Amino acid sequence: QVQLGESGGGLVQPGGSLRLSCAASGRTFSNYAMGWFRQAPGKGREFVAAISKNGGSTNYANSVRGRFTISTDNAKNTVYLQMDSLKPEDTAVYYCAARESKIGALYYTREPYYDIWGQGTQVTVSS
Repeated sequence: QVQLGESGGGLVQPGGSLRLSCAASGRTFSNYAMGWFRQAPGKGREFVAAISKNGGSTNYANSVRGRFTISTDNAKNTVYLQMDSLKPEDTAVYYCAARESKIGALYYTREPYYDIWGQGTQVTVSS
């Protein structure tokens, strides 16, 4: 199955930008729907963004819609999360997740639908 590894986290000032990457290795990346989740200190893990395996359908949490963009590059077996206009409340460990999907246009917004997870990357938004 696919293995996932996130990168691109770090410390950024409010209003700044970061791009997270999640590289996949193993089986065919294009068979998988992908998602990003995050977990802030003392809180449960929450949905951030999702993309269908054909890249044609996306969905976002209300808290990030209009500021974050999810995308994939099948040639590089990578899913990205472009984060703009960052706020202190975006501070969290960000995880990418994958689910093998037979339906090209379907995305998944709930944790139980994903069975493959990365190790996470820390994003801190602070002045």
